Amino acid sequence: VQLVESGGELVQAGGSLRLSCAASGRTLSSYAMGWFRQAPGKEREFVGVISRSGSSTYYAGSVKGRFTISRDNAKNTMYLQMNSLKPEDTAVYSCAASVYSGSRTYTDSNYEYWGQGTQVTVSS
Repeated sequence: VQLVESGGELVQAGGSLRLSCAASGRTLSSYAMGWFRQAPGKEREFVGVISRSGSSTYYAGSVKGRFTISRDNAKNTMYLQMNSLKPEDTAVYSCAASVYSGSRTYTDSNYEYWGQGTQVTVSS
């Protein structure tokens, strides 16, 4: 599976962005899909995950209520809608695919495929 993120850019605090993660090589519906982010000098951080069917999602506390993950399996694409952005949301955002489900998808080591990442910068 090849994953390609897009949509990252510079935005002002309080603004919104939508990231996309397009997959090729295999059908996306075979995988739970997650978003992770890594800020300079920090460890990679779990953002959220969506189940294979899209029926369930789970978010990190730092983004819950502001970020929404969705997917369109027919288009082999996943999305991350980010609202009320804060400067601390600045990071490289990466999507990833996992064969696991549930709480195992909260950990980056349980993901098999990764995109290259897209930079999101939130100015104050």
